[in-house]
Amino acid sequence: MTTRARILVIDDDEVVRLSYAMSLAPDYEMQTASDGAQGLSLMQRRPDDVVLLDQRMPGMHGLEVLKAIKGRWPESEVVMITGFPSVESAKEAVRLGARDYLAKPVGPDEVLGAARSALLHKQWMLREQHSTQEALQ
Repeated sequence: MTTRARILVIDDDEVVRLSYAMSLAPDYEMQTASDGAQGLSLMQRRPDDVVLLDQRMPGMHGLEVLKAIKGRWPESEVVMITGFPSVESAKEAVRLGARDYLAKPVGPDEVLGAARSALLHKQWMLREQHSTQEALQ
């Protein structure tokens, strides 16, 4: 039995959370959080493979959440999604470790594509780490 990849959606907009979850649920194990603190709490209990993260939310800003995730769970891939894209915030998101940066509105195919791309990247990185460890032994 293979384990399905886990994806966490953190967004303060319930419609967005449900939309992303519906698009991804057939292929992935899903959880959702309405703010950064709740998302980090869920990650603490069970780190997800990919996090789809809104940038502007009440409480913790998405970039703060991104920094916390990459600091504690560096193997988790994060896709930053924002309704207020800018070159500056995109640069900062990538600097902090975001795998991708998408501008809302994001359709189901784009959400699925970003999640798949992030998961492939994670699998590739884990394979490379494993190969490097074996070579050092």
